[in-house]
Amino acid sequence: MDKPGLLPAYVPQAEPPRRGRRPRVWSALFAGLLVCTLLRLSTLWPPLPRRSSHTLQKCRSLNVLPGPPPDFNTRPQSDRFVEGTRPTLIRNATIWTGRNNGLEILTGDILLDKGLIKAVGHVQDSLVRWYGDDLVHINAQGSWVSPGIVDLHSHLGVYSAPALSGASDGNSRHGPVLPWLRSLDALNTRDDAYRLSISGGVTTALVLPGSANAIGGQAFPIKLRPTKERSPSSMLLEPPYGINGSEVDPSLPPRWRHIKQACGENPDRVYSGTRMDTMWAFRQGYEHARQIKEQQDAYCAKAEKGLWDGLGAFPEDLQWEALVDVLRGRVKIQNHCYETVDLEDIVRLSNEFKFPIAAFHHAHETYLVPGTLKKAYGHPPAIALFATNARYKRESYRGSEFAPRILADEGLQVVMKSDHPVLNSRYLLFEAQQAHYYGLPANLALAAVTSTPATVMGEDHRIGYVKEGYDADLVIWDSHPLALGATPKQVWIDGIAQLDNPHAAPPKPDSFQSAPATPDFDKEARDALEYEGLPPLLPEHAEAEVVVFTNVGSVYVKAAGGVRQVFLAKEREGVVVVRNGEVVCQGACDAAASAGKAKLVDLKGGAISPGLTAYGSPLALQEIQGEVSTQDGYALDPLSGELPKVLGGDYSVMQAVDGLQYATRDALIAYRSGVTTGISAPKPLGFLSGLSVAFSTGAAHKLEKGAVVQDVAALHVSVGHGGAIPSVSTQVAALRRLLGSEGKGDLGRWFERVREGKTTLVVTVQNADVMATLIRLKREVEAEMGHSIKLTFAGATEAHLLAKEIGENGVGVLLTPPRPYPGVWEERRVLPGPPLTRDSSVSLLLAHNVTVGIGTHENWAARNIRFDAAWAALESHIELSKSEALSLASVNVEELLGLSVPPALSDLVATTGGDLLDFSSKVVGVISPRRGVVDLL
Repeated sequence: MDKPGLLPAYVPQAEPPRRGRRPRVWSALFAGLLVCTLLRLSTLWPPLPRRSSHTLQKCRSLNVLPGPPPDFNTRPQSDRFVEGTRPTLIRNATIWTGRNNGLEILTGDILLDKGLIKAVGHVQDSLVRWYGDDLVHINAQGSWVSPGIVDLHSHLGVYSAPALSGASDGNSRHGPVLPWLRSLDALNTRDDAYRLSISGGVTTALVLPGSANAIGGQAFPIKLRPTKERSPSSMLLEPPYGINGSEVDPSLPPRWRHIKQACGENPDRVYSGTRMDTMWAFRQGYEHARQIKEQQDAYCAKAEKGLWDGLGAFPEDLQWEALVDVLRGRVKIQNHCYETVDLEDIVRLSNEFKFPIAAFHHAHETYLVPGTLKKAYGHPPAIALFATNARYKRESYRGSEFAPRILADEGLQVVMKSDHPVLNSRYLLFEAQQAHYYGLPANLALAAVTSTPATVMGEDHRIGYVKEGYDADLVIWDSHPLALGATPKQVWIDGIAQLDNPHAAPPKPDSFQSAPATPDFDKEARDALEYEGLPPLLPEHAEAEVVVFTNVGSVYVKAAGGVRQVFLAKEREGVVVVRNGEVVCQGACDAAASAGKAKLVDLKGGAISPGLTAYGSPLALQEIQGEVSTQDGYALDPLSGELPKVLGGDYSVMQAVDGLQYATRDALIAYRSGVTTGISAPKPLGFLSGLSVAFSTGAAHKLEKGAVVQDVAALHVSVGHGGAIPSVSTQVAALRRLLGSEGKGDLGRWFERVREGKTTLVVTVQNADVMATLIRLKREVEAEMGHSIKLTFAGATEAHLLAKEIGENGVGVLLTPPRPYPGVWEERRVLPGPPLTRDSSVSLLLAHNVTVGIGTHENWAARNIRFDAAWAALESHIELSKSEALSLASVNVEELLGLSVPPALSDLVATTGGDLLDFSSKVVGVISPRRGVVDLL
């Protein structure tokens, strides 16, 4: 905004000419003589000291710590208030305020006006009448209301969705230490993910640069709502200084700034260095900043004493001013750091140069070294974690699901974050839910995505709490926020409702209106510490020939075409008797008669359910995603280059069974989470993948009985767009030729089985237009052969666009993952589900009689398939039973991948605290008839 011109303090009035004045020529000569005299005198006398009020003000403000203006809490309206926003009254809410360490829960009303929370509790009728007809009334009907979700680690708008070459700005390659870069300068306001994240309750995100640099640049907290200006600057939560400079308003404290640091593998990998190189780059950068700071302090010491002679200009450097401000305690350091060695390196650095660390991010080994963290300069850092995402590289190999609980027990602040798009921040709340499941107290779990990240960001004066005077960022949930599948009914940012005509998720049971119980994981948490993150995971077989499960609440088993419930405890106690891994009695068995020397296991009202089947990731084909030496590798592709003759040339086909690795940690963790079978295909470089294998996730090695469930499950190819691979039309032409009996060798024989309807062809495909082409191709083959063939679409993000046609043509769909994200262009037309759409992909496909299975992309996520199945049922409007939900992750997957295991030989899983789909249940045993064992976990 332009400033008005300054007026002089005194403006003389014009006077009429007087008689008898000196001629104007004499006046001019006199004035000239005076100027000459003054100029002559100036050469004889030294210049007077320049008393710069501006410089003195800058000196006085150098060490002022950031914070809100003194009158911030009395502001009548938010600095982000949008004119025309109507006030809103939320009545009859159950309010989690975030106050009192997250323990305060109120029942009452919330008044929003001028972008602020104006009242919490009981709003007087007189105040309601004062607003009149302009007031928007919302009846929460007892629903939970929380502050908006705050993401402390996001790359929203920097790594955009869909990922395109012109919209990836996270990392610079111009050096290891770059404190002058700013994520704001790369913030894409057209990212498709903003709307999705808001629909998950996310209202604020700290947008960080990437982690390729030791110091990657400055981070900025933003509000996610679209603005009228459509600009990055208009999304800023609090501009910390002039956007195009380094100045601060001298009359007010500065606002907090943030800087991204990284240590360990990422900067080492990018710059081909070592940890030693990275730490030297840190020290070199901070030493340079320290010298500038000391020069400024010395300059100001003289200036404040009036010693201006020879002082010169104030010493500053725009490139380094942010790092100087770190040393002055005016910048929050958000530090990507995993391993003990790196954590201690940064702690030493903080003490050497005397700056605090706001938070360590990812931080997979922090729970092992809390004492080291407490030695950091100033105060212990907060820890920003994933819940279960680990083992994707060496640094994360010792990650534990019990880390949030252990760190909280040590008195350290715990934050759950997304690292969006590594995890879709729409589901950041799920990270808090999992942390609670594994033992983080409910108050701290919900605080971990609201008040705690707000505090770590230095923004807890305005966000993260439901409190009078705070920003009107709120979420009404359809269930308790820590209940699985909690979905926003409405989201407000700055008092503006963000969901137009939100679609309600299906009604949930009353049990979902309170925080779920946490299973007893005390032993597992102790083992995580005792074994330094690598506790033994191989199951122990029950020694007794007979195992009797007592107090069984329900029993589900695989049957022809699905899963069915065969027992539900009512008046009598349920018992399941197992002999040598085979169920010999279930339901009304006589436990006493069956006992003898049997091993008794009390399920405390839990359940027996079919074991689940994992598909979509290279489970058992790799141990660590980022380490080539731990992987089976990629299958050679005939469309990308000529295959060696020793393989049989271009008509050879790879079999995943040959590359299986047993006892990988992700497979064993999945086994302990009820996933007893994995189906993995060779990892493709392009078109051709090969033959998948079905295996037992709990087996110790390939030669163990039942370790290989089925040598060949299905034949796999991929068809889609990509820069280095041939065109879609080329891929389809190859597929048409192979399906037209033109194939030779092993590959030809397997495609002949597909033509005969004996083997399932699984095509990994995302785009609906490509799916339509494949359906046409299926019709061609079937018309020629005179019978149907088995075709399954895997991935299938856009399958919902062809739900009717897919169902009519007998094609199955494996949604991997079941909750979609527009990661690339081929996936951009997602069906997000409630609250943005009535239907989800799962429910819409099922409504069109499509056989649907669910899977996952990454190994670590296999453990969560049971929660994915339960979640899919919760947001489905076609009302899935528990049997149908279990089928999504078991018999349907097996059918779609050509797995043929008799129900009598299928694994069963025993749980306490509920059945396999319950968010408060724990897997305690696996009954395996095909292996002839009972594993007690």
